[in-house]
Amino acid sequence: MLDHQPVLLHATLEALAIRPDGCYVDATFGRGGHSAAILERLDRNGLLLVADRDPDAIAAARKRFGNDDRVIIVHDSFANLRSIVKAHGLNRRVDGLLLDIGVSSPQLDEAARGFSFANDGPLDMRMDTSRGETAAQWIARADESEITDVIRRYGEERMPRRIARAIVAARAEQPITTTAQLAAIVAAAIPQRDRKRHPATRVFQAIRIHINAELAQLEDALEASLDVLAIGGRLCVISFHSLEDRIVKRFMRRHSLADPVWRGLPDIPEHARPRLGRPNKALRADDDEVTTNPRSRSATLRSAEVLR
Repeated sequence: MLDHQPVLLHATLEALAIRPDGCYVDATFGRGGHSAAILERLDRNGLLLVADRDPDAIAAARKRFGNDDRVIIVHDSFANLRSIVKAHGLNRRVDGLLLDIGVSSPQLDEAARGFSFANDGPLDMRMDTSRGETAAQWIARADESEITDVIRRYGEERMPRRIARAIVAARAEQPITTTAQLAAIVAAAIPQRDRKRHPATRVFQAIRIHINAELAQLEDALEASLDVLAIGGRLCVISFHSLEDRIVKRFMRRHSLADPVWRGLPDIPEHARPRLGRPNKALRADDDEVTTNPRSRSATLRSAEVLR
């Protein structure tokens, strides 16, 4: 497994504006690179709640920070952010929230997780391996129209129906249970235009997003952020593709404006005023970071401050 390198680390710490005695939530622990850096900036009165739906990530968190009484560790999805924070009495007390969206480097590097076709492995793709349907199970039962829709919607693939038809034809011959099988089926179904990108890349992304309901969970977490963050708290989101980033950008823009009914009037009531300050400029990895950590190439950090 490759050493885990948290992306946009310095920019994220700056955006969180960490206070030594503050309360912070890293709702996508991964392997704890961002969490470790946050903890370095907290004194003994600071608090960090870390959460992840991946059991392997939680095992890593307990091994790394289980003896630190400043750290609360929760095995749950960030979609349940409200209940996670409420259970620990932290509603409207959180000074900074970090969401590092998408698949983590350890998940990609471990063939048994089924997220990547770089090494052959079982076609799983679940972020929480303790529950839910695997990618192989979904491919075995979904009809051609559903497969087409998922590939088009979440992969933004130009030939989704052709790929779906090839998958359905192949599974009639034998079950599709490994990453190498699926990658080969997709590669044979469509011409390879970009030699730098495997033709199955977008298909794997699409199926992973669908299996884990990633975009719906992101939307739930963003809405919950306004209920858990304190006034002056910082919301920081790192995304890795346009579908995620579009959701984050629109959410921050929408909540940084007054209610349209009252917008432009001289006296706007409290309930109609913006919830967020003007979002900070989107930040991306510089050339040095991309060189040392190629997976940071597609990362985008957006942040905003809670006003009320």
